[in-house]
Amino acid sequence: MKKTAIWLMVSCLMVASLLSCAPATVEEEEAGVVTPGEEEVVVTEEEVAEEEVVVTEEEVAEEEVVEEVAEEPPDTPPMVRGTVDPDISVDIYEPDLVWAGTTLLADCHDPDRRGIEGDYFVRIIEVNMLGEIVWEYVVPEELGRHTNTGLDVELLPDDNILFVLPHNGVYEINRNGDIVWSNLDADHVPNLNTLVLNLDSKVTHDADRLPNGNTLVVYGGDEKSDAQVKEINPEGEIVWSWYAKDHFDKPPYNDIYHQGWLHTNAVTRLPNGNTLISPRNFDFMVELDPQGSVVRTIGEGVFDGQHDPEVLPNGNILLANHGRPHRAIEFDPETGEIVWEYAVRDPQNYPVRDTDRLPNGNTLITGSHKIMEVTPEGKIVWQLSLKGITFEGLDAAGYGFYKAERIGIQG
Repeated sequence: MKKTAIWLMVSCLMVASLLSCAPATVEEEEAGVVTPGEEEVVVTEEEVAEEEVVVTEEEVAEEEVVEEVAEEPPDTPPMVRGTVDPDISVDIYEPDLVWAGTTLLADCHDPDRRGIEGDYFVRIIEVNMLGEIVWEYVVPEELGRHTNTGLDVELLPDDNILFVLPHNGVYEINRNGDIVWSNLDADHVPNLNTLVLNLDSKVTHDADRLPNGNTLVVYGGDEKSDAQVKEINPEGEIVWSWYAKDHFDKPPYNDIYHQGWLHTNAVTRLPNGNTLISPRNFDFMVELDPQGSVVRTIGEGVFDGQHDPEVLPNGNILLANHGRPHRAIEFDPETGEIVWEYAVRDPQNYPVRDTDRLPNGNTLITGSHKIMEVTPEGKIVWQLSLKGITFEGLDAAGYGFYKAERIGIQG
């Protein structure tokens, strides 16, 4: 095609040059006279050959390859689309600033689908960055009847889902919704029947799967006689437990009580083999050695009703801190200083109970009405909200969002 175009261009130049000259007489043509002020355009075969551009098949192939590379999609996979829930919307989304992926969370906000006596309608949903539901698991009614907060959900390495039904046990399901493991401790379940034989009434708030296959769980509605933390093996046997009464049944702790004695809401097994627990009512965290002895307390005088501590790679601890206003804080346990914080100013979004640091440095913060991704500078770059849903009093804690986990799609 390029060769043909150049021949046409050369031909047009020849014609244009000839037309621009005044008509010559026969005599002038014979004498070789040219009209004054004009120059004769003579295109020889050699000059035409020099103007020819020969495009080989190899060059054409190279150009096609360049075009194909330029049109390849970026490394980030395309967004998985889902279905729209009229109660859920994303009202802030800056694609260039977020850690792209899906968000996994428990949801029991819908008042029209609650069971008898106000029991929750419980489901686990995974939403894309537009708030569309790309995966959903509705908890069976006989398992989903509970009247306490603390519905924790965790993605496992094999893509299964581990979740806590407060007072009703810990469950692991696959993506088809099949229960592949559950906590079998039913010692204290009232009114035992065939529907609840596998339930554990002494578990709430948090469950973590350990590398050895065991599961750490906590109990927030505790009495002094209860174990606040238990480690359960795959067979359902308790292989390790911790009783606060052996260490804190003394002033000023022995008379504290609010929705339980310690109201422990989180547990983490540390890389050094110790265990970090979060007794909300004590306003500090406790580090335990493998024998259950108290190594240290963390955050006294700083924490206020703390939730969901996350130990960061730099050794600092990220957590949701109550008080007014509720805040996400990064705390240095060595210096006792807050090195970063973000204040949630909207009381309608209280309680704030979950904070996760994302790989790009942003922080995912979960309140009762909204889940926000904020930059280190405090800019909201993604926000998922409940639309037209109003909670009153303790309903915010019971029916609102509790925790959320971002599942990244970036390499």
